[in-house]
Amino acid sequence: MDAEMQRNHLKAYGITYWVLEKQLKVKWLLNYRGGSFLMPDTEDIQRECQIRGVSFEVISDSKTESILEEINSPSQNMEAVILEKAPKIAVYTPYGKQPWDDAVTMVLTYAEIPYETVYDKEVLNDGLLAFDWLHLHHEDFTGQFGKFYGAYKSAAWYIQEKKEAEALATKLGYSKVSQEKLDVALKIRDYVIGGGFMFAMCSAADSFDIALSAEGIDICEPMFDGDGSDANYQSKIDYNKTFAFTDFKLERNPSVYEFSTIDMTQKRMGIVTRSVDYFSLMDFSAKWDPIPTMLCQNHTALVKGFMGQTTAFTREEIKSNVLVLGENKTNGEAKYIHGIKGKGFFTFYGGHDPEDYQHRVGDSKTELDLHPTSPGYRLILNNVLFPAARKKKQKT
Repeated sequence: MDAEMQRNHLKAYGITYWVLEKQLKVKWLLNYRGGSFLMPDTEDIQRECQIRGVSFEVISDSKTESILEEINSPSQNMEAVILEKAPKIAVYTPYGKQPWDDAVTMVLTYAEIPYETVYDKEVLNDGLLAFDWLHLHHEDFTGQFGKFYGAYKSAAWYIQEKKEAEALATKLGYSKVSQEKLDVALKIRDYVIGGGFMFAMCSAADSFDIALSAEGIDICEPMFDGDGSDANYQSKIDYNKTFAFTDFKLERNPSVYEFSTIDMTQKRMGIVTRSVDYFSLMDFSAKWDPIPTMLCQNHTALVKGFMGQTTAFTREEIKSNVLVLGENKTNGEAKYIHGIKGKGFFTFYGGHDPEDYQHRVGDSKTELDLHPTSPGYRLILNNVLFPAARKKKQKT
């Protein structure tokens, strides 16, 4: 999985998932040649690699032992983690959404990793309990319809999506979309606390936390829910209810395409230009911190930045118990963060599409055939395989 030898990093994850589905175990060699995968040598696996265009090497038993000995050495920042079971994957996404509307859906499809789609009805009916891993499509859990009002209130697609969301909320027994989305967010929260793995990108990350923090508070203006917001609602926000963020200030203006001060998009204007927009992955101890090490596996430590409604996260508004996995040092912003909630885990990733720098409404889809070695997309797939890892017993 290093830069020199692997010609399709993304599909290599699909091969690994396919092998796990065959009930074979795989060793993920953390920090060894870009986070390589060690798997049994069978004709079926070789053939599948050739069909999918994935580079591989056949090595002898003695070579395998030598590699594992090197990895096991206390002097090496490496670890071999056993992957045991193909996780069952759900993507939370609106009905009828095209795959290219969302980077995770797109890369899962490209890597040939199977997933099922769920939305509000399934979540509210405890459908998440059937899954090991959940991705949140670019959702607005606050009930403000993505804060698209200022620029797109007259656009046919915006009017239609608003009508559909209101109709769904009514069908599910709610008088407001914000109330329905809050209950969805609470179900997702409970799924994670119970042991689930949640991954969210762009505005799904901060709008999820904002919705949790505003439980029981009306933060929506009349054009969103038909009545006024609560007076002085900022003072009522409860940061203890969030997963990752704290002390943020909400954007009250309904015409501003922004949820809160969590996002760095406006704060980086004039400071971070496309030519210098890179974020660096943190270096963790593979033997002592295998989880963050796993999530940061890549063939480069420096990854191209990309924008979105929520481009990156304000460092000062991230809780102290949340790990920053990737940061833009030019502007001191967090791009990629991870934390524990109850028995489960969450990862938030800023930006919309790792290979579409400034994705806009109506832009053409990204063709991943043109980006088979994308470091930005690799980070998503690290999270997909994360639940497959054998859990080590904690030392007491």
